[in-house]
Amino acid sequence: MQLTRRLLIAATTAALALTGLPALAQDPIVIKFSHVVAPDTPKGKGADKFKELAEKYTEGKVKVEVYPNSQLYKDKEELEALQLGAVQMLAPSLAKFGPLGVGDFEVFDLPYIFKDTAALRRVTEGEVGKTLLAKLELKGIKGLAYWDNGFKIMTGNRPLLNVDDFLGMKMRIQSSKVLEAQFSALGAVPQVMAFSEVYQAMQTGVVDGSENTPSNVYTQKMHEVQKNATVSNHGYIGYAVIVNKAFWDGLPEDVRAQLDKAMAEATTYANSVSETDNAKALQQIRDAGTTEVHDQTPEERAAWVKALEPVYAEMESRIGKETIDTVRAATQ
Repeated sequence: MQLTRRLLIAATTAALALTGLPALAQDPIVIKFSHVVAPDTPKGKGADKFKELAEKYTEGKVKVEVYPNSQLYKDKEELEALQLGAVQMLAPSLAKFGPLGVGDFEVFDLPYIFKDTAALRRVTEGEVGKTLLAKLELKGIKGLAYWDNGFKIMTGNRPLLNVDDFLGMKMRIQSSKVLEAQFSALGAVPQVMAFSEVYQAMQTGVVDGSENTPSNVYTQKMHEVQKNATVSNHGYIGYAVIVNKAFWDGLPEDVRAQLDKAMAEATTYANSVSETDNAKALQQIRDAGTTEVHDQTPEERAAWVKALEPVYAEMESRIGKETIDTVRAATQ
Protein backbone atom coordinates (compact mmCIF):
# COMPACT_ATOMS: atom_id res chain seq x y z
CA MET A 1 0.00 0.00 0.00
CA GLN A 2 2.81 2.41 0.89
CA LEU A 3 4.53 1.74 -2.44
CA THR A 4 1.31 2.31 -4.39
CA ARG A 5 0.62 5.58 -2.55
CA ARG A 6 4.14 6.81 -3.28
CA LEU A 7 3.80 5.90 -6.92
CA LEU A 8 0.44 7.62 -7.19
CA ILE A 9 1.89 10.83 -5.79
CA ALA A 10 4.80 10.63 -8.19
CA ALA A 11 2.47 9.89 -11.10
CA THR A 12 0.29 12.88 -10.27
CA THR A 13 3.34 15.12 -10.09
CA ALA A 14 4.57 13.80 -13.42
CA ALA A 15 1.18 14.33 -15.04
CA LEU A 16 0.98 17.89 -13.78
CA ALA A 17 4.47 18.58 -15.02
CA LEU A 18 3.57 17.27 -18.47
CA THR A 19 0.36 19.29 -18.54
CA GLY A 20 2.38 22.40 -17.85
CA LEU A 21 4.85 21.88 -20.68
CA PRO A 22 3.35 24.34 -23.19
CA ALA A 23 3.38 27.15 -20.62
CA LEU A 24 6.92 26.37 -19.52
CA ALA A 25 8.53 25.80 -22.88
CA GLN A 26 11.95 26.70 -21.52
CA ASP A 27 11.87 23.79 -19.09
CA PRO A 28 13.10 20.47 -20.50
CA ILE A 29 10.85 17.42 -20.64
CA VAL A 30 12.28 14.97 -18.12
CA ILE A 31 12.38 11.27 -18.95
CA LYS A 32 13.30 9.08 -16.00
CA PHE A 33 14.84 5.89 -17.41
CA SER A 34 15.07 3.26 -14.67
CA HIS A 35 16.73 -0.14 -14.95
CA VAL A 36 18.05 -2.86 -12.64
CA VAL A 37 21.51 -3.68 -14.02
CA ALA A 38 24.95 -2.06 -13.88
CA PRO A 39 25.89 0.85 -16.19
CA ASP A 40 28.65 -1.19 -17.83
CA THR A 41 26.30 -3.91 -19.15
CA PRO A 42 24.79 -3.85 -22.66
CA LYS A 43 21.52 -2.44 -21.31
CA GLY A 44 23.32 0.11 -19.16
CA LYS A 45 25.39 1.29 -22.11
CA GLY A 46 22.30 1.43 -24.31
CA ALA A 47 20.47 3.58 -21.79
CA ASP A 48 23.38 5.98 -21.56
CA LYS A 49 23.62 6.14 -25.38
CA PHE A 50 19.91 6.94 -25.62
CA LYS A 51 20.36 9.75 -23.09
CA GLU A 52 23.23 11.18 -25.12
CA LEU A 53 21.38 11.03 -28.44
CA ALA A 54 17.99 12.14 -27.12
CA GLU A 55 19.42 15.27 -25.54
CA LYS A 56 21.47 15.97 -28.67
CA TYR A 57 18.67 15.54 -31.21
CA THR A 58 16.09 17.47 -29.19
CA GLU A 59 18.63 20.26 -28.59
CA GLY A 60 17.95 20.25 -24.87
CA LYS A 61 14.16 20.02 -25.05
CA VAL A 62 14.43 16.63 -23.36
CA LYS A 63 16.50 15.67 -20.34
CA VAL A 64 16.98 11.94 -19.74
CA GLU A 65 17.80 10.84 -16.20
CA VAL A 66 19.17 7.29 -16.08
CA TYR A 67 18.86 5.33 -12.82
CA PRO A 68 20.78 2.01 -12.96
CA ASN A 69 21.21 -0.80 -10.42
CA SER A 70 17.64 -0.66 -9.04
CA GLN A 71 18.29 2.80 -7.61
CA LEU A 72 14.62 3.70 -7.97
CA TYR A 73 12.72 0.41 -8.24
CA LYS A 74 13.35 -3.32 -8.06
CA ASP A 75 12.12 -5.87 -10.58
CA LYS A 76 8.63 -6.27 -9.14
CA GLU A 77 8.07 -2.53 -8.66
CA GLU A 78 9.22 -0.95 -11.89
CA LEU A 79 6.32 -1.89 -14.18
CA GLU A 80 3.81 -0.53 -11.68
CA ALA A 81 5.89 2.63 -11.46
CA LEU A 82 5.81 3.03 -15.24
CA GLN A 83 2.08 2.43 -15.54
CA LEU A 84 1.43 5.03 -12.86
CA GLY A 85 3.78 7.56 -14.44
CA ALA A 86 6.37 7.65 -11.65
CA VAL A 87 8.98 6.84 -14.29
CA GLN A 88 8.65 7.29 -18.02
CA MET A 89 10.97 4.65 -19.50
CA LEU A 90 12.14 1.13 -18.64
CA ALA A 91 13.92 -1.74 -20.35
CA PRO A 92 12.63 -4.79 -18.45
CA SER A 93 13.43 -8.37 -19.36
CA LEU A 94 10.87 -9.81 -21.75
CA ALA A 95 9.91 -12.33 -19.07
CA LYS A 96 8.42 -9.51 -16.99
CA PHE A 97 5.41 -9.17 -19.29
CA GLY A 98 4.04 -12.62 -18.48
CA PRO A 99 2.99 -11.67 -14.94
CA LEU A 100 1.58 -8.44 -16.42
CA GLY A 101 -0.89 -10.52 -18.42
CA VAL A 102 0.86 -10.62 -21.79
CA GLY A 103 2.05 -14.21 -21.70
CA ASP A 104 3.08 -14.22 -25.37
CA PHE A 105 6.39 -12.60 -24.43
CA GLU A 106 7.40 -15.65 -22.44
CA VAL A 107 8.08 -17.35 -25.77
CA PHE A 108 11.50 -15.71 -25.54
CA ASP A 109 12.19 -17.75 -22.37
CA LEU A 110 11.69 -21.12 -24.02
CA PRO A 111 14.93 -23.12 -23.86
CA TYR A 112 16.90 -23.50 -27.08
CA ILE A 113 14.25 -21.72 -29.19
CA PHE A 114 16.88 -19.52 -30.87
CA LYS A 115 19.76 -21.27 -32.58
CA ASP A 116 21.79 -18.07 -32.87
CA THR A 117 21.55 -14.28 -33.12
CA ALA A 118 20.48 -14.37 -36.77
CA ALA A 119 17.46 -16.50 -35.86
CA LEU A 120 16.62 -14.13 -33.03
CA ARG A 121 16.75 -11.09 -35.34
CA ARG A 122 14.18 -12.64 -37.66
CA VAL A 123 11.77 -12.40 -34.74
CA THR A 124 12.67 -9.10 -33.04
CA GLU A 125 13.08 -7.16 -36.28
CA GLY A 126 10.16 -8.82 -38.08
CA GLU A 127 6.39 -8.77 -37.93
CA VAL A 128 6.28 -11.15 -34.96
CA GLY A 129 8.23 -8.69 -32.82
CA LYS A 130 6.00 -5.76 -33.83
CA THR A 131 2.85 -7.72 -33.11
CA LEU A 132 4.07 -8.61 -29.63
CA LEU A 133 4.96 -5.01 -28.75
CA ALA A 134 1.53 -3.83 -29.91
CA LYS A 135 -0.11 -6.08 -27.31
CA LEU A 136 1.40 -3.96 -24.52
CA GLU A 137 -0.70 -0.93 -25.44
CA LEU A 138 -3.77 -2.34 -23.67
CA LYS A 139 -1.66 -2.14 -20.48
CA GLY A 140 -0.87 1.55 -20.98
CA ILE A 141 2.59 0.75 -22.31
CA LYS A 142 4.22 1.67 -25.61
CA GLY A 143 6.96 -0.65 -26.85
CA LEU A 144 9.79 1.09 -28.70
CA ALA A 145 12.54 -1.47 -29.33
CA TYR A 146 14.15 -4.78 -28.45
CA TRP A 147 17.61 -4.75 -26.87
CA ASP A 148 19.82 -7.80 -26.49
CA ASN A 149 21.46 -8.95 -23.32
CA GLY A 150 22.61 -12.19 -24.84
CA PHE A 151 22.50 -15.94 -24.39
CA LYS A 152 22.63 -17.46 -20.93
CA ILE A 153 25.10 -19.64 -19.10
CA MET A 154 24.35 -21.78 -16.05
CA THR A 155 26.19 -21.16 -12.80
CA GLY A 156 26.16 -23.23 -9.61
CA ASN A 157 28.02 -24.33 -6.54
CA ARG A 158 28.65 -27.69 -8.21
CA PRO A 159 29.28 -28.75 -11.84
CA LEU A 160 26.19 -28.66 -14.09
CA LEU A 161 27.08 -30.93 -16.99
CA ASN A 162 24.37 -33.58 -17.13
CA VAL A 163 20.64 -33.26 -16.55
CA ASP A 164 20.93 -35.23 -13.29
CA ASP A 165 23.33 -32.61 -11.90
CA PHE A 166 20.40 -30.22 -11.43
CA LEU A 167 18.51 -32.52 -9.09
CA GLY A 168 17.52 -30.60 -5.95
CA MET A 169 19.47 -27.47 -6.89
CA LYS A 170 17.85 -24.21 -5.74
CA MET A 171 18.11 -22.08 -8.88
CA ARG A 172 17.28 -18.38 -8.89
CA ILE A 173 14.99 -17.20 -11.67
CA GLN A 174 13.26 -14.00 -12.57
CA SER A 175 9.48 -14.23 -12.42
CA SER A 176 8.49 -16.45 -15.35
CA LYS A 177 6.33 -19.57 -15.52
CA VAL A 178 8.44 -20.78 -18.43
CA LEU A 179 11.63 -20.60 -16.38
CA GLU A 180 9.86 -22.34 -13.50
CA ALA A 181 8.89 -25.15 -15.86
CA GLN A 182 12.40 -25.25 -17.33
CA PHE A 183 14.12 -25.86 -14.02
CA SER A 184 11.40 -28.21 -12.79
CA ALA A 185 11.97 -30.29 -15.94
CA LEU A 186 15.64 -30.51 -14.97
CA GLY A 187 14.77 -31.60 -11.44
CA ALA A 188 15.85 -28.31 -9.85
CA VAL A 189 13.89 -26.09 -7.46
CA PRO A 190 13.21 -22.65 -9.04
CA GLN A 191 13.38 -19.65 -6.72
CA VAL A 192 11.93 -16.31 -7.88
CA MET A 193 14.15 -13.50 -6.64
CA ALA A 194 14.88 -9.85 -7.49
CA PHE A 195 18.08 -9.37 -9.49
CA SER A 196 19.54 -7.04 -6.88
CA GLU A 197 19.32 -9.75 -4.20
CA VAL A 198 21.02 -12.59 -6.09
CA TYR A 199 24.67 -12.03 -5.06
CA GLN A 200 23.90 -12.13 -1.35
CA ALA A 201 21.60 -15.13 -1.80
CA MET A 202 24.41 -17.02 -3.53
CA GLN A 203 26.92 -15.95 -0.91
CA THR A 204 24.75 -17.16 1.96
CA GLY A 205 23.50 -20.34 0.28
CA VAL A 206 19.87 -19.24 -0.03
CA VAL A 207 20.21 -20.29 -3.68
CA ASP A 208 22.66 -22.76 -5.20
CA GLY A 209 22.87 -21.30 -8.66
CA SER A 210 21.26 -19.36 -11.46
CA GLU A 211 21.21 -18.65 -15.17
CA ASN A 212 22.28 -15.36 -16.70
CA THR A 213 24.37 -13.80 -19.41
CA PRO A 214 28.14 -13.56 -18.84
CA SER A 215 27.98 -9.75 -18.69
CA ASN A 216 25.42 -9.85 -15.88
CA VAL A 217 27.29 -12.59 -14.03
CA TYR A 218 30.57 -10.69 -14.18
CA THR A 219 29.34 -7.15 -13.46
CA GLN A 220 27.30 -8.37 -10.48
CA LYS A 221 30.33 -10.39 -9.27
CA MET A 222 28.32 -13.61 -9.17
CA HIS A 223 31.40 -15.49 -10.35
CA GLU A 224 32.96 -14.73 -6.96
CA VAL A 225 30.28 -16.82 -5.20
CA GLN A 226 29.70 -19.55 -7.80
CA LYS A 227 32.23 -22.36 -8.14
CA ASN A 228 31.06 -23.64 -11.52
CA ALA A 229 29.65 -22.39 -14.81
CA THR A 230 28.49 -24.14 -17.98
CA VAL A 231 28.48 -22.26 -21.28
CA SER A 232 25.21 -23.72 -22.52
CA ASN A 233 23.66 -20.78 -24.43
CA HIS A 234 20.39 -22.52 -23.64
CA GLY A 235 18.27 -19.43 -23.32
CA TYR A 236 18.06 -15.81 -24.32
CA ILE A 237 17.70 -12.67 -22.24
CA GLY A 238 16.41 -9.64 -24.04
CA TYR A 239 14.69 -6.44 -23.10
CA ALA A 240 11.86 -4.36 -24.47
CA VAL A 241 12.44 -0.64 -24.16
CA ILE A 242 9.06 0.70 -23.11
CA VAL A 243 7.48 4.00 -22.16
CA ASN A 244 4.34 5.13 -20.41
CA LYS A 245 1.91 5.37 -23.36
CA ALA A 246 0.03 8.43 -22.09
CA PHE A 247 3.31 10.27 -21.57
CA TRP A 248 4.60 9.29 -25.01
CA ASP A 249 1.37 10.20 -26.80
CA GLY A 250 1.35 13.55 -25.03
CA LEU A 251 4.75 14.62 -26.35
CA PRO A 252 4.98 17.20 -29.15
CA GLU A 253 5.16 15.41 -32.50
CA ASP A 254 8.56 16.83 -33.41
CA VAL A 255 10.05 15.78 -30.07
CA ARG A 256 8.64 12.28 -30.43
CA ALA A 257 10.20 11.98 -33.89
CA GLN A 258 13.59 13.04 -32.53
CA LEU A 259 13.31 10.52 -29.71
CA ASP A 260 12.38 7.78 -32.19
CA LYS A 261 15.56 8.58 -34.11
CA ALA A 262 17.62 8.49 -30.90
CA MET A 263 16.06 5.15 -29.91
CA ALA A 264 16.76 3.58 -33.31
CA GLU A 265 20.44 4.52 -33.11
CA ALA A 266 20.73 3.53 -29.45
CA THR A 267 19.21 0.15 -30.30
CA THR A 268 21.78 -0.50 -33.04
CA TYR A 269 24.51 0.48 -30.60
CA ALA A 270 23.20 -1.59 -27.65
CA ASN A 271 22.80 -4.71 -29.76
CA SER A 272 26.23 -4.30 -31.31
CA VAL A 273 27.98 -4.21 -27.93
CA SER A 274 26.05 -7.11 -26.43
CA GLU A 275 27.96 -9.88 -28.21
CA THR A 276 31.33 -8.21 -27.66
CA ASP A 277 30.67 -7.49 -23.99
CA ASN A 278 29.47 -11.02 -23.26
CA ALA A 279 32.52 -12.57 -24.92
CA LYS A 280 34.77 -10.26 -22.92
CA ALA A 281 32.93 -10.97 -19.66
CA LEU A 282 33.13 -14.72 -20.19
CA GLN A 283 36.89 -14.46 -20.63
CA GLN A 284 37.12 -12.31 -17.49
CA ILE A 285 35.21 -14.97 -15.56
CA ARG A 286 37.67 -17.58 -16.81
CA ASP A 287 40.65 -15.39 -15.95
CA ALA A 288 39.38 -14.62 -12.42
CA GLY A 289 39.98 -18.24 -11.47
CA THR A 290 37.14 -18.39 -8.95
CA THR A 291 34.82 -20.32 -11.25
CA GLU A 292 35.48 -23.52 -13.20
CA VAL A 293 34.02 -22.82 -16.66
CA HIS A 294 32.85 -25.76 -18.77
CA ASP A 295 31.94 -25.50 -22.47
CA GLN A 296 28.93 -27.68 -23.19
CA THR A 297 29.59 -30.56 -25.58
CA PRO A 298 27.20 -31.45 -28.44
CA GLU A 299 26.23 -34.63 -26.57
CA GLU A 300 25.42 -32.70 -23.37
CA ARG A 301 23.44 -30.14 -25.36
CA ALA A 302 21.39 -32.87 -27.02
CA ALA A 303 20.55 -34.37 -23.61
CA TRP A 304 19.46 -30.98 -22.25
CA VAL A 305 17.34 -30.29 -25.35
CA LYS A 306 15.59 -33.65 -24.96
CA ALA A 307 14.92 -33.09 -21.25
CA LEU A 308 13.53 -29.60 -21.88
CA GLU A 309 11.34 -30.34 -24.92
CA PRO A 310 8.24 -31.05 -22.74
CA VAL A 311 8.34 -27.41 -21.57
CA TYR A 312 7.02 -26.34 -25.00
CA ALA A 313 3.84 -28.41 -24.72
CA GLU A 314 3.40 -27.44 -21.07
CA MET A 315 3.53 -23.73 -21.90
CA GLU A 316 1.20 -23.79 -24.92
CA SER A 317 -1.82 -22.83 -22.84
CA ARG A 318 0.05 -19.89 -21.30
CA ILE A 319 2.01 -18.49 -24.24
CA GLY A 320 -0.29 -19.68 -27.01
CA LYS A 321 0.45 -22.47 -29.44
CA GLU A 322 0.09 -20.06 -32.35
CA THR A 323 2.74 -17.72 -30.89
CA ILE A 324 5.16 -20.60 -30.28
CA ASP A 325 4.61 -21.99 -33.79
CA THR A 326 4.97 -18.54 -35.37
CA VAL A 327 8.25 -17.86 -33.59
CA ARG A 328 9.61 -21.30 -34.42
CA ALA A 329 8.70 -20.79 -38.07
CA ALA A 330 10.35 -17.36 -38.14
CA THR A 331 13.60 -18.72 -36.72
CA GLN A 332 13.97 -21.37 -39.41
